[in-house]
Parts: sequence; C-alpha cells; structure tokens
Amino acid sequence: MQAIYDVPAPAKLNLFLHITGQRDDGYHLLESVFTLIDWHDTLHFELRQDGQITREDLSAPLPPDDLCTRAARALQHAGGTHLGAHIGIYKRVPAQAGMGGGSSDAASTLLALNRLWGLNLPLSQLSAIGLKLGADIPFFLFGKMAFVSGIGDIIQPLDSQQLPPQATLAVVKPEAGLDTKEIFSNPFLKRDSKHATIEDFAATHHQFGGNDLQPVAQALCPEIKKVIDFLKSKEMDARMTGSGSAVFAQMPHTADLTDAPSAWKIKVCKTLAVHPLVGWATEKDIG
Repeated sequence: MQAIYDVPAPAKLNLFLHITGQRDDGYHLLESVFTLIDWHDTLHFELRQDGQITREDLSAPLPPDDLCTRAARALQHAGGTHLGAHIGIYKRVPAQAGMGGGSSDAASTLLALNRLWGLNLPLSQLSAIGLKLGADIPFFLFGKMAFVSGIGDIIQPLDSQQLPPQATLAVVKPEAGLDTKEIFSNPFLKRDSKHATIEDFAATHHQFGGNDLQPVAQALCPEIKKVIDFLKSKEMDARMTGSGSAVFAQMPHTADLTDAPSAWKIKVCKTLAVHPLVGWATEKDIG
C-alpha cells in the first residue's frame, strides 16, 4: 500500500446557474452546467497507523474543522478502518468565490483516502458520503462537465456532441467575498426560472442563460459589478460563477488585464475535460 499521495483539487465554474424552485426544507432547486478548470489546490496525504486525522495548512489558514477533515472522518467511519492520515493543504483557489474550492478539496480527500486506506468503496458510496457534507461534492467525484440539477445531486454527463470546445477563460476574484447563506436567504432572489435542458445549453454553450444569483450578489458586493464592467471594457462578456464573488469570461487572445486593481486575484484558465483523479474509484458513474 502506497503511504503518500499528492493530488490536485481543481475548481469549477457554473457556465450558467438558474434557480427553479425551493423545497420545503429550504434547499433551493437549481439547474446549471458545471465545468472544471485548471485552477487547483494541492493536497498532500500521508498514512497514519494510529487512526488520527491531522491537518497542516501549507498556505492560507483554514477553519479547524474544514470540509477535508470532515470528509476524512466520514470516510473513516463508513469504511470501518482504524487507519488515519495527515493531510497537508496548499490553497490556491480563493474562498467565497463560487468556485467550489472546499468541495473539491473534500472530493479529492475522499478519492485519495479511499485508495490510501485500501477501502475500495465504489463511487456511488463516496458520492453519498460527500452529499451529506456539501451539494457540490458529487460533481467533483463524478469528474466531468455535466448538467447539474436538483440540489446539486442530479448529475447528467454531456456527450461529445453537447460539449463546448475547450475554452480559455479569464477568472477574476475581487477582494471581497460572499457568503452563500446570505444570498440564498435574500427575499429578492429569483427562484422561478423556467426549466432548461442539456439541449438548450448545447445550442449556444457559453452564451446560454445567466446566473440568477448575480443581481442579489451585486447588491451585496458592489465589487462584482466593477469586475464585470472592467471585463466589458476589454470586450469580454462576463458573468458570476456560483454563489461567490468570482466572475469569468471567455478571453480573446488580444485581451490585456494588467491594468486591473492589484487586490483582485486573476488567473487565465483552461477548461478541463475530466478531473485528474477520474478512475480512482471503482465505478464509471455515480448512477
């Protein structure tokens, strides 16, 4: 059994995000297309024989009980193992950006520890564990561009005819972040978008739909509109991703972003066809 792994945890973007309703338990029903991008955290795992789960922050400090440690403990319990792990986290993906950084870290934790501990749990079981921790985690476990609906738990892959070509995107995170709960609890949030389909998206790809959270988010965080206006001045059609403050746009080869405010985090990213850890679990889909 290999005792050490270093694995990536790529971020995601919502190419569109529509809210179609709300359940009685408060969870919102959404429709979106998620794509992975090559902006990623790096996670380091070392096997421990004493059953302890320890964590080391290799860059930005994280909360004491972050999603990675919670995912590790949940997997440890589900697998009935007495093994433990030391986890090192090098954060690159910004927090409160709507890019799923914490969920991606948790998904990579489940995949890496499933292998490190020799549990061989199927992807469907890992997904069930992940869903209890965060709605985006099953997507990262699935590991491919997908049409996501429900509360994030219904994942439909896009076939080769529906996939957009690989894109170069400018992703910009302003200094301010956004709290997901604050957006979803806002009374002015649009919650009645018409249902979309994969075919609707495939007809226009990056031009399809919008982000229903964006009007509320811009009211809460005016910096978002500043980013959108900045990218518009560069002839780039930008929109917000997820429920955070990050904004993205397809990037022309001639675009120059060097005059952006220094407090903004900017990365030119490529979309990823598949997650780097696809195949680390024993099922091809989460069924």
